[in-house]
Amino acid sequence: MQKHTKAFMIFSFIFLLMLSACGNQTGSGENKKTDEKKTYQADNGKVKVPVQPKRVVDTTFTYTGYLLKLGIKPVGVSQYAKDNTYYGNKLDKAEVVTSDSLDKIMALKPDLIIAYSNDKNIKKLSKIAPVVAYTYDKRNYLEQFVEIGKLVGKEKQAKAWVNEWNKKSKAASKKVKKAIGENATVTVLEDYSKQLYIYGENWGRGTEVIYQALGLKMPESVKKVVQGPGYKAISTETIPKYAGDYFVVASWGGQSDNAFMKTDVWKDLPAVKKGRVIKVDSKNFYFNDPISVEKQLDLLVKEFQSAGK
Repeated sequence: MQKHTKAFMIFSFIFLLMLSACGNQTGSGENKKTDEKKTYQADNGKVKVPVQPKRVVDTTFTYTGYLLKLGIKPVGVSQYAKDNTYYGNKLDKAEVVTSDSLDKIMALKPDLIIAYSNDKNIKKLSKIAPVVAYTYDKRNYLEQFVEIGKLVGKEKQAKAWVNEWNKKSKAASKKVKKAIGENATVTVLEDYSKQLYIYGENWGRGTEVIYQALGLKMPESVKKVVQGPGYKAISTETIPKYAGDYFVVASWGGQSDNAFMKTDVWKDLPAVKKGRVIKVDSKNFYFNDPISVEKQLDLLVKEFQSAGK
């Protein structure tokens, strides 16, 4: 009996050792998978990045919403991203950073940093974590979403959204054009720090939705001056030169006094007299990520249908 008991104890001990070894191997495999790297072709060159980044810092004003749509909550973002109400409470726990706040970014222990390709701090940031840089106007908003999907291992999810978006925007375009006409032109205007700007088709402020998703026309006079730079500063006196049948006017709250709206130049515009001016909030319309453009589309469809009556 004692021999059987002793043999059983030895067998149990060996079995426990085997279980322990297997457990350690499994844990090691999981860590290896978590720490796995890949080479990603960014606008700043080839970068070794995590296959599944967990702690992303976005130093740009632009790409946070792309990450959020793919289920990734950055640990560090710009104040502009924090102020976008379309993101709800998704960024409540994120720290506000800029590419200059190196110590703050280091304390966040990021495994990936996103920056603009012209950021002067890329080399310094690269000492903290891999830096993927993008050139703002190199891709349109849909291409950029797929590109970020590639970066974080969610390209299929990004492409699926693009397909659904194209279907939705096509249907929305028909509604808007039925309300305002196939050939109606739209000028996107913004007042920032007492300076007026007009915008092209890929520079935020709702332009991606207006000109690309809805397929509305830009006045030829605007098209000529925004090609290349993407925007142009203008004076109040020259607004009539760039006026479309409709205006979308973006404002930054206290940073936009919209004094031009009190002038006779503005009041005498046909679009203004006919009530064809749509006012939007720049802190939400500055962005062109999937979350923002979805909200912008819903708002603009309603506003254009109302203005077209």
